[in-house]
Amino acid sequence: MALTIALAGDTMLGRMVGEALGKVPPESLVATPVVEAAGRADTFFLNLECCISTRGSPWPEPGKPFFFRAPPAAVETLNHLGVSCVTLANNHALDFGYEALVDTFEHLSAAGIEWVGAGPDIDRARAVVRLDTGGLEVSVLALTDHPASFAATSDRPGVAYADLRLGVPAWVTDAVRSTAGALLLSPHWGPNMTPGPVPHVSKAARVLVEAGATVVAGHSAHVFHGVSGRVLYDLGDFLDDYAVDPELRNDLGLLWLVTMDGEGPRRLEALPLKLEYCRTELAQGDDADWIRRRFRSACAALGTEVKEESGFLVVELG
Repeated sequence: MALTIALAGDTMLGRMVGEALGKVPPESLVATPVVEAAGRADTFFLNLECCISTRGSPWPEPGKPFFFRAPPAAVETLNHLGVSCVTLANNHALDFGYEALVDTFEHLSAAGIEWVGAGPDIDRARAVVRLDTGGLEVSVLALTDHPASFAATSDRPGVAYADLRLGVPAWVTDAVRSTAGALLLSPHWGPNMTPGPVPHVSKAARVLVEAGATVVAGHSAHVFHGVSGRVLYDLGDFLDDYAVDPELRNDLGLLWLVTMDGEGPRRLEALPLKLEYCRTELAQGDDADWIRRRFRSACAALGTEVKEESGFLVVELG
C-alpha cells in the first residue's frame, strides 16, 4: 500500500501575514493551484513557525529580533490547505510566552489539526504522533536544535530540544527505533540562510537514517536544500512576509510530495513556488527556471539525479 505526504517548510502566519488575515479571506493566502497540488496527497504536514494566540508578551531574551504570533483565523488557512499535522519544534513557538503556546495547542486541537514537537511538558513535546491516514501507518517525530531556552521541562511548556552539535541524543534514536510503521522525522536544524547542510546537520541525518527514520524532512535555513536518499535536508519557506535575499532567494520555494510504501520512500515530486508578500503562488518563467537550476545543482552535490515531469521536479527514491 502506498501513501503520499505533502510537506511544506517554514510557514509563518504572524506579523504582516497575520494583519492580512484580518483583511482578506484566510483561504486567499495560497493560490488555488498550490492548494490543488497539495490535495493530491493523503496527508499534509508543515512547520508552523509561529504561535496562534491573542495573548502573551514577547519572549524576554536579549537580542531576539523577531516575534511571530498569528491570529486564531490562521487555523482556517491551515484547514483550507488540508493540513493534518504541524510541527511546533522551532525557534518561534514561544515567541509570546507559555500562555500563547498553550493557546496554540488549543486552537489546533479545536480545528482538528495534530501537532508534534512541543507540549505542556517534556513528555508530550517529545512524543511521537500517529497520523490518521486511513492507510499506511505513519507517525511523526519532531525536534529543534535551537534555542535551548525554549526547551520543555517536566513542569513547563516548550519544545522538543536537542543540541545536535553534540550529537543526536538517545531519546531521539530510541523513539525512532521503537516506532512501528513509517516514521517522518522533522528536525528544525542548522542556521538560517545557508545554501546547503552544515556539518552537524549532515552528521545528524546519517544517524537518524541509520536508526530507522523512513523520511527525514528538515527546515530552518529558509531556503530549500538538496535531497540525499531518505533525507530532505531543508524544505525551505512556504508562506511569510520576509525580506528577500537577492542571492539565496528565500522568496522561491517548493511544495514537496513524497510517496512511500511499507518499505520506505519511493518517489519525490517538488512543485516550484513563488512567495509573494503574504501570499504563495506557483512560480513562473524566470523564477521557475531559477528553482529548477538551484534544485538540480543542490541535489547533484549530494549525488542525486533530478528529472522533470509536468512541471514537477522528480527524484526517484527507491
